[in-house]
Amino acid sequence: MQFKRHGISIGMERINDEFFLYIKAIGELTHEDYEHITPLLEYALVGVKKPQVQLLIDLRDFEGWGMHAIWDEFKLALKHGNEFSHVAVLGDEEWQQIATKVGSWFVSGEVRYFKQQQEAMDWLQETRKTGIGHKESEKELAFSTHS
Repeated sequence: MQFKRHGISIGMERINDEFFLYIKAIGELTHEDYEHITPLLEYALVGVKKPQVQLLIDLRDFEGWGMHAIWDEFKLALKHGNEFSHVAVLGDEEWQQIATKVGSWFVSGEVRYFKQQQEAMDWLQETRKTGIGHKESEKELAFSTHS
C-alpha cells in the first residue's frame, strides 16, 4: 500500500532564551488539511500575550497546495498576517522563494527566505536581540499556558 504524507506540524521552539512559532509543511496541502490546521494555528496564537510573534516556516518537504488549499492559505494570511514581526522561511526550491515573496505581501512583519536552517535561526535570534523591526514594548515575547 502506497501513501503520500501531507500536512503541517505546528510547535513552539527556542533559540537560547527566545521563543518562536515553528511550522513545518509536508507534501501537498489540501483543503481538508486547512480545516485541521487553521484551528491549531489559531489556538497556538491565542497563547501569545504580545501582539507579534516570530515564525520559522520549514518548506523543505513541502510540495505545494491543491487549488482550494491556495484559497485557504490566502484567507489565513489575511486573518493573521499582522501577528508576525519576523518570518524566516526555510526552503530548497526556487518556487518556494517566489512563494515567499508573494506571501510577504500579506504579512506586516519582515519576511526572509533561507536555504540553510542555521542562517534562518541566526536571523531570528539577531532580530530579537537587536530589536530590529520591534517597538521597545514588543522586545519581550511572552506566552501563557492553555489549560
